[in-house]
Amino acid sequence: MTDPHAVTTMETLESLYGEVQKTSQIKEIDYISDHYRAFIEAAPFVVIASVGEEGLDCSPRGDPAGFVRVSDEKTVQIPDRRGNNRIDTLRNIVRDPRISLLFLIPGIGETLRINGRAEITRDPALCETFAINGKAPVTVLNVSVDRVYFQCQKALVRSRLWAPETQIERTSLPSTGTIVKALDNTFDAAAYDANYPERLKKTIY
Repeated sequence: MTDPHAVTTMETLESLYGEVQKTSQIKEIDYISDHYRAFIEAAPFVVIASVGEEGLDCSPRGDPAGFVRVSDEKTVQIPDRRGNNRIDTLRNIVRDPRISLLFLIPGIGETLRINGRAEITRDPALCETFAINGKAPVTVLNVSVDRVYFQCQKALVRSRLWAPETQIERTSLPSTGTIVKALDNTFDAAAYDANYPERLKKTIY
């Protein structure tokens, strides 16, 4: 069924929202300023968006604050830690270097975005500089910055993301084992869930 209220033209879209706020335009630049660098280096978490032949992908990355390294005002580097080996982000980047990053800092309402192009390197010397607990990442992303943009607090204030009272118990949602078993009845959900805490300790790096 066709939605009679669907917005399908730029003219309609822009008429709904009005003029762009001047400050939102000023905040977008093509390099990493000293102030933006401070936010990147304080962030322990970044979401990476990429695009490939199969479609879009959005993937989280996290480490101690400063794990995304600012090499210069046009370049950041991100270690690719151990995971499930789907490597969706990396598969996309090999075929299409376009990338977008969203940085979050616990307790801070503003976020920072970078749009640019990424290249995957397996340079052993570089990877070793990102080692944690004696384990270096297999690869590192070199991200060339096209645009940097500082986002205001509204989304995080509305969501109350960092408010302690909005946090919920993990047990209130289905466990990973439960989710997988619903998709594959032969899967041992109880064993998977019971072993996960110890497996996480051994495989996090």
